Amino acid sequence: MGQLDGKVAFITGAARGQGRSHAVLLAEQGADIIGIDVCEDNPYNAYPLGTYEELQETRALVEKAGRRMVALKADVRDFGQVKAAVDKGVEEFGRLDISISNAGIAPMSWAERSEEEDVEIWRAVVDVNLTGAWIAAKAAVPHIQAGGRGGAVVLISSSSGLKGFSGYGGAGGGYGAAKAGLLGLMRSMANALAPESIRVNAVVPTAVNTMMATNEAMTAFINGDPARAKHMANPMPVGMVEPIDISQAVLYLVGDSGRYVTGVALPVDAGFVNK
Repeated sequence: MGQLDGKVAFITGAARGQGRSHAVLLAEQGADIIGIDVCEDNPYNAYPLGTYEELQETRALVEKAGRRMVALKADVRDFGQVKAAVDKGVEEFGRLDISISNAGIAPMSWAERSEEEDVEIWRAVVDVNLTGAWIAAKAAVPHIQAGGRGGAVVLISSSSGLKGFSGYGGAGGGYGAAKAGLLGLMRSMANALAPESIRVNAVVPTAVNTMMATNEAMTAFINGDPARAKHMANPMPVGMVEPIDISQAVLYLVGDSGRYVTGVALPVDAGFVNK
């Protein structure tokens, strides 16, 4: 018997990385999954994003865990696409209990940019990481409310949203601003939805062992300045945590163990925020 038997979870950025990990763990605990991913690259991001084939691989892993998944291509920046995907999933499964805004990009680069390019990079990262998370929640929450059973929303933030990132350009500054913005959004939603027993929380990871943290552009960005590399090091003796470490925190927040936890920014960060 799983912690989430009979429940349905909506997850953005589900093709790979953290999103896939969340989908599989929640499925192992009994949830059916509605998962979306943009399934195309972003011109301002320095590494390739998840593909439709990878999204279908996530679906196969969910099915291997004994649950069902509606896996659809949708861009979190487009409310119409996201709403259509959530509506289709709810039509298939008959309910929605959990929403996880996970999709994100990190367009770090050591290359020189023009001021105009930097502004466009800012817009790109804020549109996906902050506005996209809000759009996903906006599409999902009415379905959770309609069930009248309560539920849970989780926004995947970052230690940079609490600690600050290195630099204030479009990439680093935009990423840190978007992840900090998620925490403000989380607290506002938590206050608004508490009377309906819908909990809203954020998980705040340090670097996670996914393509976002291990691509060549990110490595060059960190290694380009020894002070930056030191700033981004974890106090505990681990370079990066694993996706499952974040998924376990998500499970706690959306399951019965976290039934009275709301408005919390939960670090899973090897001590990064505390240092």
